[in-house]
Amino acid sequence: MPMCFGADYPDCYWSIPPQERADRVEMNQDLCVVDGEHFFIRARIEIPVIDNEEPFCWNVWTTLSEANFVRANAVWNDPQRIKEPPYFGWLQTALPGYLTTLNIKTLVHTQAVGTIPLVEVIEENHPLTIDQQKGITIQRVIEMVEMILHPE
Repeated sequence: MPMCFGADYPDCYWSIPPQERADRVEMNQDLCVVDGEHFFIRARIEIPVIDNEEPFCWNVWTTLSEANFVRANAVWNDPQRIKEPPYFGWLQTALPGYLTTLNIKTLVHTQAVGTIPLVEVIEENHPLTIDQQKGITIQRVIEMVEMILHPE
């Protein structure tokens, strides 16, 4: 069973008309800038699975301030980047199985070079925050995977 799913683009990408994307969006697989003023980083939310060693993961996009985006770029290939304080951001990926996840509060934790940053969801009382803190059952994982692979 797949234990990791994700989004190729931040949610706002889809609001830009296809014919304008080449002019308005700069991106690679890890970083994205829209209109020179909206900054995004790809990262991973890991949710512990009760009685399972492997977490359930979402590859997501979150905003960064311009200053944090510049800083993240500056230390991208620096082994010392693991000492960076977390960057605040707003989640920019809608996740199936949750009522809404767009624009909830996050902290992005830089990892070792070559490793995707980790997202800590900090939106108070949000089901995703609770799932990340307390873990989910394998049955919940199965339900989410079914929802993703076989949408109605």
